[in-house]
Amino acid sequence: MQTVGRMAGVSQVTVSRALSEPSKVSVETLRRIHEAIRVTGFVPNALAGALASQRSMLVSALVPSISNIVYASMITSFNERMRARGYQILLSETGFDPGDEEAFIATHLSRRPDAMLLTGIRHSAQARRMLLAAGIPVVEVWDMSTTPIDICVGFSHVEAGRAAADFAVEAGYRRAACVSAGDERARRRQQAFSERFERSSGHAVLKAAFDAPATLANGRAGLSRLLREGFSGGVVFCSSDLLAHGVLIEAHARGLSVPGDVAVIGFGDQDYAAAVEPALTTVRVDREALGAAAAEAILSRFRAEDQPENVIDIGFRIIRRASA
Repeated sequence: MQTVGRMAGVSQVTVSRALSEPSKVSVETLRRIHEAIRVTGFVPNALAGALASQRSMLVSALVPSISNIVYASMITSFNERMRARGYQILLSETGFDPGDEEAFIATHLSRRPDAMLLTGIRHSAQARRMLLAAGIPVVEVWDMSTTPIDICVGFSHVEAGRAAADFAVEAGYRRAACVSAGDERARRRQQAFSERFERSSGHAVLKAAFDAPATLANGRAGLSRLLREGFSGGVVFCSSDLLAHGVLIEAHARGLSVPGDVAVIGFGDQDYAAAVEPALTTVRVDREALGAAAAEAILSRFRAEDQPENVIDIGFRIIRRASA
């Protein structure tokens, strides 16, 4: 608050008043104070009176969807390890809009967590400023970056897409299509798959992309769209197992054999992937290991003498089953 006051040309008392009773501060002074707050990334402390050196024993975790098993199982693993060390998790569902994530980051930082887990590496500039100004351990999961805010634990979505394409080509498929959901990581996997498959096979990859999250209905609609656009056999790479399951349902409803008429590759290796008919070929990411690695990275940050690597790649595997 002293820094904000110096930048705005007012006292710390005026900054405090502007935050607690803005009606008692002039419009111009408020403007200067809020501009200084924006530039510094300062987040007002909602725990009034707490000393800066006190630990809240809270760790924030922000995920796009709490109902998606991909994130839920990762958070369960993360939570178990943090709770074992006496920390409680403050969890929020952000969706996929960077602006919404920024608002949640500000809200969580106002509670003064001891660390924060974020999903992905793409954040708004203001979100990054706030996180850097907070001076707490930050772990970004489910992706890779050579320039993380602090630590990232994940895997390369581009390499996962390329590996799926290589698998499809080596399995003998010469035509391919993609069904993908609306988040940017799904789009990166789809683009990487398409570019690698087209380069290897010489055939264009048809695409059915949805702006909405993955659902069974969108998987069914995706295959229907591909068939209308001329897809007549080959492999369909889906950005999630949920979409892939929808493709399997639609293929069955149309009397198409899998993998004879249409082969299907999913992503995520969710619990049901091995139990659907036919069993789903997919890209496995060890979600429990990812959550555990994220927790251990934060705990290592708390131990100043034990600093972890700031980029941790947990990798992925292609799991071949009957669908491709």
